[in-house]
Amino acid sequence: AKKNKVSILAGSLYEKIQSSKKVYNTSVLIGSDGKVSAKYRKINLFDANVDGKRIRESKHFAAGTKTALANVHGIKVGLSICFDLRYPELYRKYSLEGAEILCVPSAFTMTTGKAHWEMLLRARAIENKCFVLAPNQTGENSQGVLCYGNSMIVDPWGQILARASNNKEEIIYADINKEKVLQVKTILGRK
Repeated sequence: AKKNKVSILAGSLYEKIQSSKKVYNTSVLIGSDGKVSAKYRKINLFDANVDGKRIRESKHFAAGTKTALANVHGIKVGLSICFDLRYPELYRKYSLEGAEILCVPSAFTMTTGKAHWEMLLRARAIENKCFVLAPNQTGENSQGVLCYGNSMIVDPWGQILARASNNKEEIIYADINKEKVLQVKTILGRK
């Protein structure tokens, strides 16, 4: 990050908890100075039954309790992880605190991804008038679950600016313009 003068969001990392067998599912934002500028511990754990597979994150993970809003080159960025996407109140809180970008590193499954991924990302962008940056794992994860891919960048109007495929790793990018956030807020209102 420091060498290239860029900020890096390290998606899901396992963060050890003192005196517990559980860990946090943590997203870390490293600033262009090479230092950690924000750390978010996933609040909403994925306990579900998908395609006949029982997934219980709460068995191995502890839920976080705090939001994380960071300043990246003059832009306010709200952090979240995967299943948090289904809980709009988290993103509303970020929006009311002035977030302009919402980050959602994820591992949406093929089943949930096909049904909900794009819809939820666009909804969070539109309802909060923010850009949404959503890298999503592709292929089979370490638990043998097939992930959806389709990483996306969505603008505050809900338009998809960039989208990856669902079957290979790739880099996507788009121009993020703070003025677009202000433009949409002027049209639809600030709240």
